[in-house]
Amino acid sequence: MSLRGIVFDFDGVLANSEPLHFQGFREVLAEVGVDLPRAEYYEKYLGYDDAGAFAAIAADRSLAWTDAQIGVLIDRKAVRLERLEAEQSVLFPGAADLVKRLAADGPLAIASGALRAEIVRVLEKERLDGYFVLIVGAEDAEASKPSPAPYLRAVERLAAVRTGWPDPAAYVAIEDSHWGLESARAAGLRTVAVAHTYPAETLDADLTVSNLDDLSWSRLAELIRTA
Repeated sequence: MSLRGIVFDFDGVLANSEPLHFQGFREVLAEVGVDLPRAEYYEKYLGYDDAGAFAAIAADRSLAWTDAQIGVLIDRKAVRLERLEAEQSVLFPGAADLVKRLAADGPLAIASGALRAEIVRVLEKERLDGYFVLIVGAEDAEASKPSPAPYLRAVERLAAVRTGWPDPAAYVAIEDSHWGLESARAAGLRTVAVAHTYPAETLDADLTVSNLDDLSWSRLAELIRTA
């Protein structure tokens, strides 16, 4: 079997935006009287999409927020995130070069818990939007990571529009978090962990690297051949 495509997580892999997400959550929550320590966010909520994170935060504090109230918080956080991103480039070193190198050899996709508009905004700003065949954002899958749904949807769509190959075992997922790796494994993809967010020794993946420069299409293809 050969490598048919690569599916990236976004925040924490290509975009160093997790600190900005945390700041957005913290500011919005402070307005409603909720404190969110940094350590708690990274330990408990980083793997969720916005709706899931706000719901989990509320549940952990016995707060009876309605879906409508959570929707307002999501909108407020989105405004803050856009402002924070406008002030700087959020890409990790080597991210743009890696995307361009890999796209020259095969199709790339994104499966993320971020909203699609947030992903597209960053990609367009960095002129990388044309290198991805498709994006599966938070609103595109019926469940968020660690559910396998985002990766299953990405593989399904890649097979439909580009590769014609629906077997997830022919695809590689590139992740930074425990939740994302669990999602990709459950979907049947081979997994790569980039130690941007958590120590390498804590990440359970087929391959773990310290930075994006360590990756190439041939190295990722080897994960498929040796499976």
